[in-house]
Formats: sequence, structure tokens, C-alpha cells
Amino acid sequence: MREDQIEAATAPLRDDIRFLGAILGETIRDHEGTEVFDLIERVRREAFRVRRSEVDRGAVGDMLRGIDISIGIPLIRAFSHFLLLANLAEDLQRDRRRSAHLAVGAPPQDSSLAATYRKLDTAELDAAVVADLLTDALVAPVITAHPTETRRRTVFDVQAGITDLMRRRQRYAPSEPEYPEFEKQIRRQILTLWRTSLIRLARLRIQDEIEVGLRYYERTLLEVIPRINAEVRAALRTRWPDSELLARPILRPGSWIGGDRDGNPNVTGAVVHRATHRAGEVAFGHYLTELEELEKSLSQSSRLVTVSPELGRLADAGHDDSPQRADEPYRRAIRSIRARLSAAAQRALADLPPVAPAALPPAVTASAGRAGTDSLGGAIVADGAQPYASPAELLADLDIIDASMRSTGDDLLADDRLAGLRGAVETFGFHLQGLDMRQNSETHEQVVAELFAWAGVHSDYASLSEPKRVELLAAELATRRPLVAPAAYEAGPGARLSELAVKELGVLRAAKVALDSLGPDAVPNYIISMCTSVSDMLEAALLLKEVGILDPGDDISGPSGPVGVVPLFETIDDLRHGAETLSATLEVPVYRRLVAARGMRQEVMLGYSDSNKDGGYLAANWALYRAELDLVEVAQRTGIRLRLFHGRGGTVGRGGGRSYNAILAQPAGAVRGSLRLTEQGEVISTKYADPSTAYRNLESLVAGTLESTLLDVEGLGADAGPAYEVFDELAEAARRAYARLVHETPGFVEYFRASTPVAEVAALNLGSRPASRKPTSSVQDLRAIPWVMAWSQARVMLPGWYGTGTAIQQWVGGDPQRLATLSELFRRWPFFRDVMSNLAQVMAKADMHIAARYAELVPDETLRDTIFGMIREEYDRTVRMHAAVTGVGELLSDNPALAESIHNRFPYLEPLNAMQVDLLRRRRAGDESELVERGILLTMNGLATALRNSG
Repeated sequence: MREDQIEAATAPLRDDIRFLGAILGETIRDHEGTEVFDLIERVRREAFRVRRSEVDRGAVGDMLRGIDISIGIPLIRAFSHFLLLANLAEDLQRDRRRSAHLAVGAPPQDSSLAATYRKLDTAELDAAVVADLLTDALVAPVITAHPTETRRRTVFDVQAGITDLMRRRQRYAPSEPEYPEFEKQIRRQILTLWRTSLIRLARLRIQDEIEVGLRYYERTLLEVIPRINAEVRAALRTRWPDSELLARPILRPGSWIGGDRDGNPNVTGAVVHRATHRAGEVAFGHYLTELEELEKSLSQSSRLVTVSPELGRLADAGHDDSPQRADEPYRRAIRSIRARLSAAAQRALADLPPVAPAALPPAVTASAGRAGTDSLGGAIVADGAQPYASPAELLADLDIIDASMRSTGDDLLADDRLAGLRGAVETFGFHLQGLDMRQNSETHEQVVAELFAWAGVHSDYASLSEPKRVELLAAELATRRPLVAPAAYEAGPGARLSELAVKELGVLRAAKVALDSLGPDAVPNYIISMCTSVSDMLEAALLLKEVGILDPGDDISGPSGPVGVVPLFETIDDLRHGAETLSATLEVPVYRRLVAARGMRQEVMLGYSDSNKDGGYLAANWALYRAELDLVEVAQRTGIRLRLFHGRGGTVGRGGGRSYNAILAQPAGAVRGSLRLTEQGEVISTKYADPSTAYRNLESLVAGTLESTLLDVEGLGADAGPAYEVFDELAEAARRAYARLVHETPGFVEYFRASTPVAEVAALNLGSRPASRKPTSSVQDLRAIPWVMAWSQARVMLPGWYGTGTAIQQWVGGDPQRLATLSELFRRWPFFRDVMSNLAQVMAKADMHIAARYAELVPDETLRDTIFGMIREEYDRTVRMHAAVTGVGELLSDNPALAESIHNRFPYLEPLNAMQVDLLRRRRAGDESELVERGILLTMNGLATALRNSG
């Protein structure tokens, strides 16, 4: 694209940024005074001069060093707000680019479903093969409580309001009378933003995190997910009409919020109850609201339309004797459904402990023995209404309405709100989302040992060898007999088990209640962190059996259980031995019977964060790829249907990057129609806060899954073996380079803690989880979020690249043929392209000039020079090696939108980093004032917002 074309394409973005920035500036001047406004403008102009290389890089830092904190706070807030508004403008620009692309009739873009369908149409796929590969198809984005989403809900809502106003404003010309009103409303929103605190006074509670996760359903997911499911099913069945593809919707979301207790002491049985209860409330509330709207709109008269006999019986079943609706069978049928659904909601939710008042329509609270009135003036009486036993029963009644309408040619009506409701019920059931359970294998071992000792099975389980443990666990899993009576693990003074055992069993009992009340999909998985052995998997299964979730069966009936046991392989070593662990577990007859009872489905989770922290970027990525190859081989040999769950974070250092490319970069056979992946941090709001953005991101997940399943996307063919050998050598070299710095250099942890705001990350009121798994100072025990976020704040971004340059340089060794080999692999292999693209993305956000200022916070000059020298040299080396392999001089040549974004943001990031360094220096010198602490937290908030995937 020519420079003039780039200029024209980005002009609307620049106009939006200027417009929003001008309003923000005027708001600051009006409410903070000219002194503050003039300072902000001087700093902004100086930062632009730095970007143009007109002054030294330290100019902005020199201006701000020692600034009066009472003036520094509004300056930090100003640049943070501008960056937030820039995010908004960039999102609008992406919408414009997409619309322009469609308007000129250009071919559909990769990652869109339209492009995927074109590829499938040219592939001449066999219908039987497609049907087999898409059996049990599932794409599950799993929202987690990893707390790098720094925005408060109020800020989130105001930003959404500004986005909506900006979209509506661009539909009018400046000369039209409506145009000035939009500016006035945007000014109101920006003033509200300026008057709202960016950071919380108190740390988020886990119940707050539950609500944060659920808000995305109400804002986008309840509408967008069923729409995509319907479109994908229709498109595939049109192409393969005899295969009845996607018997279940392909997109079915999940959550960890309220079920992930690995290292989070706040997850209890009560929390599990709350998480499942609130999810059920959202699902029932949505259905009842939609039914009320349907009742208003489906006013067809039996004097004008003939309905099916089934519809007539459904209408009569509600015993609605109102003369106003005597000739309105659809309305009477819907009232019958509403009464039954209200009764079902009351029954399901009453089985769970009460929580804060729910956002349910009056129909729910009026049910079960009480009557309520609706907007049509009629009473909905739930007395005597038979509750729906399952979502399938509700769907069957909705299908009766759909079929009757289509029989009289009313397809247009059936395809509207009714179709959306049917799709929602099919997708979300009564549970809304599958809540995963997760706990560390070490905790399982302690609880199982206590249960065995209490029951007299074995007094010292921990002393047993692995074969003896497996033998004992397998024997217990073969019997329905529980180890202890439920009364033994009731909490309170009379409890006969330890506090740990009571808590763990209480969590699982709460999961059992949710399964019984909301259906078998309410809690689909039990994930074992740090899983390293067969006994780790069997211990989790035993605990599920103990509370009645898993039934071993008997001579007449086989085993059953709605919850799958999922090993999580996290460290480099665990990934290398993961396939071996799974294979050995499947050789245990009692466990294989459990897997067979679940249709031979076995899920395995792969941890991106800890493997990266353990071995570095390139070694972790290759260990994950190798682990998938090995797991696929085990699946083929043992006959299981393998599903991989990718524990990706928002950042490249935690597995982040463009999801579509990441899916295509999976090994052959690793996807097979299904995958799950975590959605974490501020990436969640970036992807799912807006309906159109949510649609694009979800369709890219489905598009990538279909292509990786049905097409040959690896691209290596017979050259796969040699390519894998090359990467074995590269990964080992990268691991050694990373280990020399992180694990072997004396004083590295001291350097890390002094040169980054890692201690202050723990103080930022982001989420309910502690910053470390254990109260130690080791890198191993530090959680991946503060590890990555601290390096991001300091603009080093070390977890996303370190060691890669050394590995490539050593492997190439000056041999042009070896460099040509890597360049060819980069061209042909999606995995390598994705690795290098993500590396470039994160390195472009790094800034060694700013990082050097953070290094100055290290008091030991020798330590500072040694470690920062290693970092700087490796950064420069990696940039050179990236250019040599890819053949391009610019890091972001394949991502011009991100390159433009970073260029535009530079003048606003520079002051935030400069202020953060200055305030960290003050605090560490003894200034523990509330304003200094608040200033640090505000800079962290602003930088996290600006970088968009910082933790």
C-alpha cells in the first residue's frame, strides 16, 4: 500500500483520536485548571519531540522528575484516559476497515467463516470423514479470573457508551442537526470518566469477579454465540446435507471463576454455589425475558391462521381462560411455557443457597405458589405448573411453536426472536456455562491420605510407592463404598476431618448440588494442576467418587459420571512426560472404563504460563508442540477422542497472540473438531465487550478449528521429521540461554524485584488471588501474572522473547544454508510463523531505553550492569535474528495496524513510564504517602490499558 493510501485509510482514526483528545483536554482544563492543563500539554509536546528524535530520550523523564505529586496525579490520569480513548478509536477503525473490505466486494478475509467455507468448498472433502472429525465438535472459550482486567465496571460502561455514541455520530454529516447533540453527549460521558476513579479502593472479592465474568453474557454472548452456532450448523449441513453435522452447538462457553481454587484460598463450597447459582439466574432470566417479548409479538389470531394440533394442545395446557387471548394460541402457548419455566427456575435455584437479589424478571419471583402480572395485563400463575425437568423439554415446546409457524409460511417470524431463544436454550441450557473445578495435585494427595487413614484403609498413604498407590486407588475406585460418612466432613467444631479436607470435600459437594440442580453440563471438568503421575489422576477421580459425582457402577450397570478428570501439564518437564502419564493412566482398567463411559473422550490441559516461566518463550512453545504430537500418538494408539485445553494468557509470554493463527499452528490431529482455551485478563473485555467484536473473535475461533480439523494446514508433509529435529535443537539452546539468565545468574531475583514494580503489582486491587502460590521469593513460586505484568510495565517484555536470538544465532552458526533452512520453515510452517509473529509483536512493545531507566532502580551497580547488559544484548540479537530469518527489517511488517497503534501511542506511554519510575524511586526511598502509592497504581493501570495484553 502506498504512503498516500495509508494516509487516507488512517485519516478517520486520526480524526477520532483528535476529536476525543480535544474533548478530554477541554474537560481537564475546565475542571483542573490551566496550570495542570498547560503542564500536560508541555509534556505531550515534549513526548512528540522525543518520538521525532528532536530531543534526547530522557527529556520527558527530566521534566517529570520530582514533580509535585498533587499535580502528577491528574497528569497520570490524563494520559491514562487518553490511551483508553485511543483503544476505543482503534476499535472503531477496525470496524470501518472491515466494512470497507466488504463494501468493495473483496474476498473474505482469513479468520472469517466466509473465508473458511471457501477453503472447504475447494478441498473436496469426504462426507463420512467430515462427520467423523466433527463428532463431539466443541469450541469453548473459558473465561478465567486471572486479574489483569484493570478497568472498573463503571469505566467499562462509560467506554461502551462513548463507543456507541461515536458509531452513531459517524452516520451523520456535520451539517445535520443531530450531529452537535452527539458531541454534547460524548462530552458528558468523558466528564463522567474524568470524575470517576480509575482504581478501586479495595481488592476485588471473588463474588465481584463472578459478576464481572457474567456481565459479558448480558452484554454480548447470550445473543452472539447462538447466532454463530446457527450460522455454522446451517453452512455445514448445506454442504454435507446427509451427515446431520453438529448435533450439539459447536460454541459452548465455560468459566473458571468460582471453581479454580488452585492457590486461591477464597474458593469454597459457598463460592461454587454462588457461581453456579448466579449463572443459572442469568440463563433463566434471559429465557423468561425473551418469552415475555415473544408473547407481546406473536399475536397471530386463530381466526386468520391455522395452527398445528401440537400447538393447540400446548396452548390449552396453560389453562389460560382470559377472553382477551381466546383467539391467540401462540400467546397462550408461550404463557404455558413461561409458567413451566418459572417453576423450573424456582426449583433449580431453590436447591442452591440464597445469594444477593437476582436480576430475574418478575415471572420468576412470582412463581411457585405466587402470581405475578405481566405487561399484557394477565396473571402468570405457577401453581400446579409442571417444571421442566431439562432444557430439552423446554426446547421441545419451543420447537412446537417453530414448526407450527413454519407450517403456515410464517418463517420470517420464526427466524427472528424465537430462533434466537431456541439457539440460546440449546447452547446454554439451565447452567449458562460449564464451571471447571481446579486444584493442585499436592492438595489431593493430602486429602486422600487423610481419608484413607480415617477410614482405616491405610495409615500412611504418603509413604507408598507409586505402584502401590495406583493399586490402592484402583481398588477403591472399583467400589461404591464411600470412605467416610458425610457427617464426618461437616464444617464446624464437631468436624472429624481437618480444615483442608472439610473445605475440599465441601467444594466438591457444592459441585454435586449444581450438577443435580442445573444439569450435567454445569460442572464438566475437574482439572489437576501440576499433574505428574497416574496416582495424581486417580486421586482426583476418588474424590469425585467420594461425593457421589462419579459412580463406579456394578456388575449390572457400568460406571458413569458427568465430570471428566483432566490432567494439566505445566512445566517443561511435565509437558515432556505428559503423554507417558496419560498412557499409563489409560492402562489402569478402572480408569479406562470411566473414559469408555464418557464416549472415550479424554481432555488434557496444557499450561502456557508456567512452562514459559520455567524454560522461556521458544522452549515453552516447542515443548507444547512436542507434547501435542505425543498426546495425539497416544490417542491414536489407545482409541481415545483427545480434546486439548489450552491455558493461554493474554500476553505472548503466557501463550497469547492471535487465536486464529495459534489454532492453525497446532500439529496435525491435535484439534479434531474441538478445543478449549482460556480467555484471560484485559483481553476478555477487548474481545467480548462489544457485539460486533465478540462476533469476529468467536467466528475466528470456529474458523480456525474447522480449518485445522478438516484441512492440511501444517504444510510440512514429509519434511516434518527434519523440521522437528531442528526445533529440538533450537528449543534446547533457547532454554539454556534463558536458564543462564533467570535460574543461574546470581542476584537475578533481586534484580527483577528492584527493576520492576512486581511488589506493587501485588498491591494493585485487580483480583482476589494472591501474587504468589507460596510466601517465597523464588521465580518458580511467583504466579505468571505478576511475573509477566511486571516485565511489561518496565517495557522489557522478557517472557515473550528472551533466549530466541541466541538459539537461532547458535544454530545457524554463520552457515547460509542453515539460515535458508529456517527461512524456508518460516515460509511453510504456520507454527514457526506464529512463533515469530508473536515474538515480533511483543518486542515491538518493548523499549530498551525505558527499560534502562527501570534498571537504574537497582541499587547494586554491578548487578544492574551485568543483568541489564545481558537483556539488552539478547534483545538486539533477537531483533537481528528475526530480520535474518523472516527477510524483513521491521518487526511488525505483517501487522501494520499494530505498528501504527504503537507509533500513535508512544507519546502517551513515555510520560506514564517516566512517572512510574520516579514514583517507585520515591516510595523505595521511604515516601509511603497515600498519593505516591496511588500514583504508582494509576501508572500501572494506564500502562496495562495501553498495552492491552500486559498480564
